[in-house]
Amino acid sequence: MEKWTINTFSSATKPRPFTPVNDRWFRFIVIPILGICIPLVSGMIREVDLSVNFNRLSFVYTTLISLVVWQGNRYLHFSLRSYFDWYRKPVHKIVAMLLTICFYTIPLSVLMLLGWYQLFVPGPPDRQTIILATLIILVCVIFIAHVYETVFLVKASENEMLRNEQLERAKAEAELEALKNQIDPHFIFNSLNTLSHLIEEKPSRARQFNDDLAGVYRYLLQTKGRELVLLREEVQFLQNYFSLLKIRFEEGLQLNSSVPCNILDEHLVPPISLQLLVENAVKHNRFSESHPLTIIMSVRDHTLWVYNPIHRKESAATGSYIGLNNLRDRYRLTTGMEIIVHETEESFEVGLPLLKIG
Repeated sequence: MEKWTINTFSSATKPRPFTPVNDRWFRFIVIPILGICIPLVSGMIREVDLSVNFNRLSFVYTTLISLVVWQGNRYLHFSLRSYFDWYRKPVHKIVAMLLTICFYTIPLSVLMLLGWYQLFVPGPPDRQTIILATLIILVCVIFIAHVYETVFLVKASENEMLRNEQLERAKAEAELEALKNQIDPHFIFNSLNTLSHLIEEKPSRARQFNDDLAGVYRYLLQTKGRELVLLREEVQFLQNYFSLLKIRFEEGLQLNSSVPCNILDEHLVPPISLQLLVENAVKHNRFSESHPLTIIMSVRDHTLWVYNPIHRKESAATGSYIGLNNLRDRYRLTTGMEIIVHETEESFEVGLPLLKIG
């Protein structure tokens, strides 16, 4: 199957938000540990003796350094996730992370370490100790950022697995619904009766009817395993399907399309989406040759709209919207976008966001 690169015209173009991570206990434990270990490893404090007032205050101050450095880097790191991700821009992600960590951590650490010397150590600051402590802090920040990214990637993988499971379930329901609606014994029976009648009365139309019927079932088979199809394919399928309806309802059913030809090969939609909307309009409305049902397709604001006036059948039960809800789920899971439904007492309109091939 040919692969497509998709650009959408909605909020779906933004990176998907990541699931927040509850790191409260992680920070509560690790920040004080770093605040104690870093000054000991770097030689800022020679021995641990909490009975000495100097040591107690020093550890409080170095823990404050650890807290400020951690929280600042955490905020910047989370903010970067709105602009870069590992899947589309891994190099940009690494470079941005390293630059952000260095430009924030190094100046802040040096300033706060100089403040420590001013408060607790008489005489000039020890340059080598400050450099060593800053390097240790920088290495710790990079390591902890790596830990955060690992957690995020694991959660993203879990979310993707869940999304795929939901999509497979929605696809299975869609295929079942398509089989119920399209390969319905009544549909086949009516089609064969109509074909038999046309063969006897109008042989030329019988050939066209047969071709359209074959096109309907061929499309169902071809798109069985596909999540998206060209808009041109979907429109052609709709035309074949609508031709069958026209044979049955003749002038009682009209389809007006103002979809520009230049967008048919530039956009994608989930398969069997237009047909479902047309079928719902036919199923839930009354019409005749004297009062035809006109279905209108148009494109506005990068969205394909399918509109029909409402003339509800008096004997029809209230619809369960199973097909429409399934289409909504498929659109959300496949594209990250939502279909738009406008319903009033006089009309029913559904908008399908178009996906640009880029």
